[in-house]
Amino acid sequence: MERQVDYVLRTVEERGVRFVRLWFTDVLGTLKSFAITPAELETALEEGMSFDGSAIEGYSRVQESDMLARPDPATFEIVPWRGDDAPVARMFCDIHTFDGEPFEGDPRYVLKRNLERARERGFTFYAGPEIEFFYFRSPEAPEPLDRAGFFDLTHEDMVSQLRKQTILTLEAMGIPVEYSFHENAPSQHEIDLRYTDALTMADNVMTFRLVVKQVARDLGVHATFMPKPIAGAFGSGMHTHLSLFEGDVNAFYDPGDEAGLSKVARHFIAGLLRHAREITAITNQTVNSYKRLIVGYEAPTYICWARNNESALVRVPLAKRGKEESTRIEFRSPDPACNPYLAFSVMLAAGLRGIEEGYELPPEATNNIFEMTAEERAAEQIAALPQTLAEAVDVMERSELVAGALGEHVFEYFIRNKRREWDAYKEQVTPWEIERYLTSL
Repeated sequence: MERQVDYVLRTVEERGVRFVRLWFTDVLGTLKSFAITPAELETALEEGMSFDGSAIEGYSRVQESDMLARPDPATFEIVPWRGDDAPVARMFCDIHTFDGEPFEGDPRYVLKRNLERARERGFTFYAGPEIEFFYFRSPEAPEPLDRAGFFDLTHEDMVSQLRKQTILTLEAMGIPVEYSFHENAPSQHEIDLRYTDALTMADNVMTFRLVVKQVARDLGVHATFMPKPIAGAFGSGMHTHLSLFEGDVNAFYDPGDEAGLSKVARHFIAGLLRHAREITAITNQTVNSYKRLIVGYEAPTYICWARNNESALVRVPLAKRGKEESTRIEFRSPDPACNPYLAFSVMLAAGLRGIEEGYELPPEATNNIFEMTAEERAAEQIAALPQTLAEAVDVMERSELVAGALGEHVFEYFIRNKRREWDAYKEQVTPWEIERYLTSL
């Protein structure tokens, strides 16, 4: 820690950094920021910087408003799009009360607390998300930049430049990228981040969303992580690859198992499946999220697992020969509008519960689940994910596991907020309703 602090102070001086932006998130995953000058940096690192928590979504009440943002020096990076004339850096912060205690409403603390539970059992939790998003000509309407499809090689200079500049900016901020390509829908793209520990990855996802939007804005277009912006087209997911390590050993791999899965992996998958409905409100937190989780667009809707079967909620990708240490599972329901700190927390909590309780893994789904009848799914005990935000919140509210993973403060606020969102949505009269009913009724 002391060495990291020294590095930050030295880099700020040597690079002539003029401002340091302190980043944190509210309960819903919106990035918050305020800037300090280098003169305040040492104090910020030692004591934290005070701010009014009552103005942050899901934080404290007015009578308990004073909070401290304590920068994490391990997250220090120069912000490349601010130029070299007056360099700007950023650090993620942990939020504390004035008593010096971690604030229970801080999503980063929620994830840290769950990661500590994993560490107590000897595990390090890794995540690698595949993040999909759309580019549109403006924020006013979802007008695509292209009509290309999956893996298509586009020749439009704008589209090519957008992804190229985004990846260069991410790598300049220390975020390695594995893949990037055009996705199924018009003007839909995917960038896959190289896996790392879950706390670093949650920070990286927050940075990623800002970078994608910033590069798009600089090039005169609009980027969105809205899960389903175009009716009749594929939606955007955030399929997340998960693994547990014990030291340098992949705890998910067993060479003696036909699927290469250890007992730890099988129990973890069983935990995800058993608690999938309970955690869906967190992994898919908007009304619009459930326009994606429907049959016909390759998004998971049914709770099952399989090897190399993309209709399953949990997929076990095939490991390359000689690369068995890369054994992992892919949880396919999350979307990029989630709060990554909370999403990783509930995924981990569900998996750990499966390990702790020794949940038995159901049989592998070998058929295309979308083509099965309701009777066939019922016979194989394959349940469905929640179909609306209201249903997902109702299921979450009854979940002891999610309440424990999030803590009382975040759990109760999140439910209140999402019930308000659903109530506001119910009041709307949509163009679909006007077209269908106005003249016929």
